[in-house]
Amino acid sequence: MTKNYIPRRLAEEIAATLPYYQVVVVTGPRQVGKTTLCRTLFADYAYRNMEDTALRELATHDPRAFFDQAGKRVIIDEVQCVPSLMSQVQVAVDDDPDVRFVLTGSSDFSLMATITQSLAGRAALFTLLPFDFGELGDYAATTATDALMHRGFYPALFDRRTPTATFYRNYYRTYLERDIRQVSNIGNLAAFQTFVRVLAARVGSEFNASSIAGEVGVSAPTIRDWLTRLQASYIVYRLPPYYANLGKRLTKSPKIYFYDTGLLCHLLGIATPAQLAAHPLRGAVFECLAVGELMKQRAHASTDTQLTYYRENAGREVDVVEETPNGLRLYEIKSARTFTRSFAANLTHLQNLLAERVASATVVYDGDSFPPTALNVRQIN
Repeated sequence: MTKNYIPRRLAEEIAATLPYYQVVVVTGPRQVGKTTLCRTLFADYAYRNMEDTALRELATHDPRAFFDQAGKRVIIDEVQCVPSLMSQVQVAVDDDPDVRFVLTGSSDFSLMATITQSLAGRAALFTLLPFDFGELGDYAATTATDALMHRGFYPALFDRRTPTATFYRNYYRTYLERDIRQVSNIGNLAAFQTFVRVLAARVGSEFNASSIAGEVGVSAPTIRDWLTRLQASYIVYRLPPYYANLGKRLTKSPKIYFYDTGLLCHLLGIATPAQLAAHPLRGAVFECLAVGELMKQRAHASTDTQLTYYRENAGREVDVVEETPNGLRLYEIKSARTFTRSFAANLTHLQNLLAERVASATVVYDGDSFPPTALNVRQIN
């Protein structure tokens, strides 16, 4: 455990599965703490990092020697660097009930493809995202909202106290060089960089590949491919629309959000919390914060509930619809600090349409007084 280690909620979920699976797979963005979590939780396991050239060469060309050296309990970091290793893990698991593997990866696209092929039914899968509010405790509870959003939630900003501007500048550059350019045929890097910033400016909006293609100067299929790459590297995620047989014309396009508001602020050129407070996209960043918190909490609790959004072509919208076994949970997100009844208008509209299917309806906002149907963003769950 590192000196400044902040416990991760996902550790409890991982520990609970150990009696039942020989393979644990932890995916998530780069620099989110996957290695620290796994080496802390599995301190007695051997550790092998597949970004080490010599180890990668051995694992590729002589996997038997690689496993003999590693022993029966091993963490294999960035396993997507050696996709062929998955089939060897399968063989080892099938041959020996005592072996245990912990695999980590930061590319969901390539990693999940090999897991589906080689380890289906043999592995417990988990996703680690940047810190959620509960993991940050008093910091999240007492820090001003604009400072909270601007700093973001990556571990290096807390355990190493890396300056925000320095971290996100280097994170973005490294991400482009190591992840996108290595796995994708992106010949026009300048256009791709423009695409990422255009996407940031449209955070919380419906995704329209043709419109973005016109701004960036590439084809719509290229835009869709680039979005897939961003998703696979855990930079952005899609929030799909909610479909219901309501006799309404509903939108069919997903909305796009960034996993981390600090990275989003960096891409928007927002240099300080004060600049964010006055920025025209402050409300969109706040919405990204709230939706992201819902996503992170569910990932860290290994909850499978589906998050969507509701929007009629006529314009009525509810920001988040969560489908749970006990009914739908509706969330309307407002960045204001003062609550008004109008905030709940769309919630009431959808409640009336869906009737008994709705379990709860909540306004999430930035205020300090809490009517029965409203919560401060820090209390979201």
